[in-house]
Amino acid sequence: MSAVRPIADVPGAAVLDALVHRQPSGDPAYVSPHDELHEPGAGAAARPRACWQRFFDWLPFDAAAARAELDARARQVAQQIRADGITHNVYDDGGGGRARPWPLEVLPLLVEPDDWAVIERGVEQRARLLNRMMADLYGPQRMLHQALLPATLLYRHPGYLRPLHGTRAPGDLYLHIVAFDLARGPDGHWWVVAQRTQNPSGLGFVLHNRLIVSRLFPEAFRELRVQHIASAYRRLLDTVEAQAAQVAGGAAPRIALLTSGPYSETYFEHAYLARYLGVPLVEGGDLTVRDDRVYLKTVEGLEPVHALLRRLDDDWCDPLELRADSALGVPGLLQAVRAGRLVMANALGSACLETPALQGFLPAIARTLLGEDLAMPSLPTWWCGERAAWESVRGDLDDKLVRHTFPRPRGQAAPPPTIERVETDPDAWTVQGRLAFSRAPLWRDGAIHTRPGGLRVYAIADGRGRWHVLPGGMARVAAGAPMTVSMQRGGTSLDAWVLTDGQVDLFSMLPQRLRVDDILARRRPVVSRTAENLFWLGRYTERTEQLVRLARATLMLIDTDSDAPPAVREAVSVIARHAGLAPAEVPSLNRAPAVFERSVLAALTDEIGATSIAFNLGALGRAAGNLRERLSTEHWGLVRAMAEDFLASLSSPPAPPTTDAVLAVPLPSAALALPALDRLAVQLAAVTGAQSDRMTRDHGWRLLTVGRFVERLIGLAQPLATALDLGALDSAAGQELLLDLFDSTITFRARYQRHQDLLALVDTLVLDEANPRAFAGVLRRLRIEVRKLPGPAALLDDWLARLPAEGAGLTLDELRDADDAALRWRLRALCSQLAEAGARLSDAIGGHYFAHADADLLQRV
Repeated sequence: MSAVRPIADVPGAAVLDALVHRQPSGDPAYVSPHDELHEPGAGAAARPRACWQRFFDWLPFDAAAARAELDARARQVAQQIRADGITHNVYDDGGGGRARPWPLEVLPLLVEPDDWAVIERGVEQRARLLNRMMADLYGPQRMLHQALLPATLLYRHPGYLRPLHGTRAPGDLYLHIVAFDLARGPDGHWWVVAQRTQNPSGLGFVLHNRLIVSRLFPEAFRELRVQHIASAYRRLLDTVEAQAAQVAGGAAPRIALLTSGPYSETYFEHAYLARYLGVPLVEGGDLTVRDDRVYLKTVEGLEPVHALLRRLDDDWCDPLELRADSALGVPGLLQAVRAGRLVMANALGSACLETPALQGFLPAIARTLLGEDLAMPSLPTWWCGERAAWESVRGDLDDKLVRHTFPRPRGQAAPPPTIERVETDPDAWTVQGRLAFSRAPLWRDGAIHTRPGGLRVYAIADGRGRWHVLPGGMARVAAGAPMTVSMQRGGTSLDAWVLTDGQVDLFSMLPQRLRVDDILARRRPVVSRTAENLFWLGRYTERTEQLVRLARATLMLIDTDSDAPPAVREAVSVIARHAGLAPAEVPSLNRAPAVFERSVLAALTDEIGATSIAFNLGALGRAAGNLRERLSTEHWGLVRAMAEDFLASLSSPPAPPTTDAVLAVPLPSAALALPALDRLAVQLAAVTGAQSDRMTRDHGWRLLTVGRFVERLIGLAQPLATALDLGALDSAAGQELLLDLFDSTITFRARYQRHQDLLALVDTLVLDEANPRAFAGVLRRLRIEVRKLPGPAALLDDWLARLPAEGAGLTLDELRDADDAALRWRLRALCSQLAEAGARLSDAIGGHYFAHADADLLQRV
């Protein structure tokens, strides 16, 4: 977009006024009189806020041009979200989830300096208070003894972890980051709606929102003096590192970000945040506890972990002492915490501070623990477990919300609140006053609409007793009915710009000058789970490519005008059945070519069959999805687009009814399938290129490469063995088929032109080390890459001993006096030997690097 300089005699206020959609006055969705775009008061005639006038000064001064500009920038946002693969998993009431693009609006929320000063003061105070409360609840419990907090709210809450009572956090810092959901009420004042202490989400989305929106309006961002946010992330990392250093006992501390995995609703931000902070992204299965210490499983052995930035709920963290059915946690994690050998950020056991009932008790608690009154009010709150509180609101619930005091398990339907239910179990219910949220701007249908919105802000501890509020946060706005700001219920997000009258913090996460220790610290180990996904990324890429070549060759053989010899047609049938492109019970090409062809076409899109192209594309996508922090945006986008494009290109109208059960299935035609396979082959070549030439050559990449060549060795041995068994190589058509499956036609023609000689075929497909598809070429690369893997030399030598020591295990000299029959026999034995060697090597790699089944490896620590 071209920059448009502000025009002094045409203020942005005029453009803003022309673009604002006037809300219907009687619509209950817009009951709040407060509007973030305009000064308070005067209704429809209210004057735009000065900050918004300045913002619109940097758009075209003509309303039509400004409208076109905002439409274009909104499209840019959507395109960038899609290009970056930013998703948010949305869960239904049954616990099922689906990924949708992250919703981000083109317009930011502008927060003026005076408003931010109020927010900063209130949030900093509450963060200090909550950390003091954690120290008390798991220590002397002064609040309970002085009746500042009912014991029921603590001991009945599943988030209070009794096994950790008496455990003291290093430096008495239990909470490293706290999030507060704020909203401005009709009176223009800010209120605390909720607080998040367990594992506050959103920091990754906040960062990405800022990167996208600030680039759309660079002049406005600079001239409005928007405060930067990078120093807050640095502070979080520094605080955790300082605590971890105490645990490490003089060694360099290691920090990791613990995620619940790809099915988490906010997994994208976990990966994004881990990459930005420069820490490994790990799941529970990547960690193990030995002697009360936590270790990370890496391809080089077990490496100690001293701190975890936690994005996993408390009760899932340790199946030994918390939820026994958790497959996400680390057995023994609580014991490591109790032993003082692990820093958890945030500390386990803070979920009990998230209950809405707590808000009614905070004013008295603040006066006792801090000696201060709360600077920012909470919503009016009545805990129904106090009989007097319940009786005071029992007859006046119309303008209030009745909420659950304690959290309910995901997927368990919440019963609607009734007076009878409340009085049956009053402790389980809390009443809160309703707040009409102020309205924030959304760009819709060529106009600025305003909808109820709130602001999530983050307080971060510095480890020295002070808290700092990230200047901005994530604004969430109700995008439609029902009018809710929840992202799980259709809300959308805005970047929050905090304006300052003072100096803008220009800190960058990149230090001005790196030290040697900084360089060493950035050489992160390859986590075993990451290595396993990379290994299978290589295997699935190669397997899919082989299936595409086989499907193309099969369909072209069927549709060719000249009939192929029966031996070749039979060989294709056997190879396709073995690869899963045709069911075992389908008659061969020699018996029923039309039925066989339609079986192959049906298998292309079968996402259930584990050997189909569609299934392997899905498996490839899942492996890549687990590697979001490792793959480039282009690489991930290619992998994601392949499956979508392939299935879309095979779409065809349903077939007419027929009595033939096989032919009755709606299938693409061969005329559709062949171009789709051609496009997929090109995309796979691009993916292979990205893996070969655009990834760092660490141990993870090396395992990806080994996986690809292991799959090639196994996958190419079977077609050659079948062709030999059925005599398909006696004809030119059979040799052409095999050259196509080995992707070696050009190499063969350049050397042997039109020779139809078995020995020439053997030289090209078996013995040629320069051919990356020949067995000798595959084995050469395998020997090189396996030798560079981490591990004892004796172990690697043992693995290499399973492969031929040189070449393909066969030389031209050995074949000098062999006739065709002897040559076939030698080749058939070699195929069996190589396929078995590849499978055994794959198992050995998995047991050693992924499952850590070797006893000597566990003793390394």
